[in-house]
Amino acid sequence: MNGAVVITGISAAGKSTVAQALAERLPRSAHVRGDAFRRMVVGGRADMTPEMADESLRQLHLRYRIAAVTADMYFDAGFTPIVQDVFIGGDLERFTKLVRTRPLHVIVLAPEPAEVERRERARAKSGYGGGWTIAQLDASLRQETARIGLWLDTSRQSVEETVDEIISRAEEAVID
Repeated sequence: MNGAVVITGISAAGKSTVAQALAERLPRSAHVRGDAFRRMVVGGRADMTPEMADESLRQLHLRYRIAAVTADMYFDAGFTPIVQDVFIGGDLERFTKLVRTRPLHVIVLAPEPAEVERRERARAKSGYGGGWTIAQLDASLRQETARIGLWLDTSRQSVEETVDEIISRAEEAVID
């Protein structure tokens, strides 16, 4: 895969795991974790809640801008950047316009809500604090997010199978 890769989905969809596994398969790659930029804000951090306060949105969009610039810098240095974060609703298209690297591959991990719930229970961290529910984020993903790139129902796939499918269908993931 040349260019840049964006992997998105709701919390516990497998973004981090799949992005890391994909990065490990490519000869020169960088895994850009959007959440790392969120955690860098120590004093005054405003996490996203369903109320979507102005400051929360401002910090979310700052995080997206930092991730896009980071991806472009890795690409310019000869790496395939793989950016993973929650880009749903209008934020997915907004983010793809921030990244200047082309081709740009967009991968949307969309396992069934019951599978997301199972995965959430099985992991050490929680992606569903601050008032969010799996149903809310899943509805936003499926009803408010543009159908761009490659959408995958990974409910019954292993990580390796998902990465195999991403690589074999990479051209379907390219957006303008």
